[in-house]
Amino acid sequence: MSISVKNPIIFQNIPCTLVTGFLGAGKTTVINQLLATKPNDERWALLINEFGRIGIDGALLASSQDNDLEQQNIAMREVSGGCICCTSQLPLQIAISRLLNDHHPRRLLIEPTGLAHPRELILQLSAPHWQTALQMNAVITVLSGEQWQQIKYRDHEGFQAPVRDADVLVINRYAQLNTSEEQALVEWIAKLNSQVKIIWAVSELTVAETIDSSDVHLIDNLVADAYSTTLNDQLNKPSSIISNQRKVNIAHPQKSLIGLQSQANSLATVPSSSSSTDETEAQASANSDLPYRYHEEQQDFQLAGWRLPAHYILNADDLQNWLLNLPNWQRIKGVVHTSDGWLQINFNPGSLTTKTIDPQTDSRLEIILQLGNAVDTNAVDTATEKTETEHDAKASAASINWEDCDRELMAMVI
Repeated sequence: MSISVKNPIIFQNIPCTLVTGFLGAGKTTVINQLLATKPNDERWALLINEFGRIGIDGALLASSQDNDLEQQNIAMREVSGGCICCTSQLPLQIAISRLLNDHHPRRLLIEPTGLAHPRELILQLSAPHWQTALQMNAVITVLSGEQWQQIKYRDHEGFQAPVRDADVLVINRYAQLNTSEEQALVEWIAKLNSQVKIIWAVSELTVAETIDSSDVHLIDNLVADAYSTTLNDQLNKPSSIISNQRKVNIAHPQKSLIGLQSQANSLATVPSSSSSTDETEAQASANSDLPYRYHEEQQDFQLAGWRLPAHYILNADDLQNWLLNLPNWQRIKGVVHTSDGWLQINFNPGSLTTKTIDPQTDSRLEIILQLGNAVDTNAVDTATEKTETEHDAKASAASINWEDCDRELMAMVI
């Protein structure tokens, strides 16, 4: 009796684009803009890597679309619980292989966590076993002009790293920059990466200030279309960053392997469990036992997340006030059942966004706090005129009492 064996599917030259950037830079917005250009008859795949253990980015992305992702012929996979590029190649290989084998996409988009150093991911995707499977196109990095204005960001290695390893830099939230500041930003970029292509995202404020009001809508549409076309063009332009790295791998395979290992070890603070795929033990526990909460320290940041049963309804005003008063928060995101209905929460220091969404299976909330030793608190930032109170807030992030946070959050349930 013979047993038939299904031949493995061999994928070749699937177009793949990395969308990188620091926490809160606006990566999800750019990905939404790219997805909006997808032909209806094409199936695309999206791999999202979250640093925390609770998958929220996928829900934020799905709720920002007019229809659900599956209806739009978009396959998505989340890898939660750490950076896919920090400790080993296995999580990345599993996630990409499953997306390609299960969904046969015409294109793959990868969004690494905002705490990742893209160099490690580029090294992995330059490995021989991906060189025939994936056609690596331009690495798109998103940079927030508002963040750049603050010295704690622009002098931070984690903020600079994505700029160094970008083929294309999309600059958004720059309307508040004057001409000299824009020039200073361009010069700062050139010192890190003189070859990068800069795309200035659409700024409605800038357009409205320079065009007669009767023509604003027409010009807005023209500018938006031009920006969308320029951004979409990057999906089909090859990545010089990854191409150069692949040449190094071919010429010096042992050297590239050593380089990958040394880069990974530089992030040894990440626990080994963080490299797991989306079926982590923590996620399994969260699925079976609600309410669920975790907190941990990763690199220069503290992370905490909660999953609550859908029937827990939180007071919307109290929740927002509580979140905004957390010490030195860098990112807050969630999908939460509140007294104002189901809300999508997407906060970074430069943007506070809430949006009504359809009911979810549970509430999810995740916060990232920057530790006090992450920046030089004695440095003087003349642009923002930091105060001792702000410096104290940074230090207090390291000593936050998570049990108190639990009680405070549960007290909001009505």
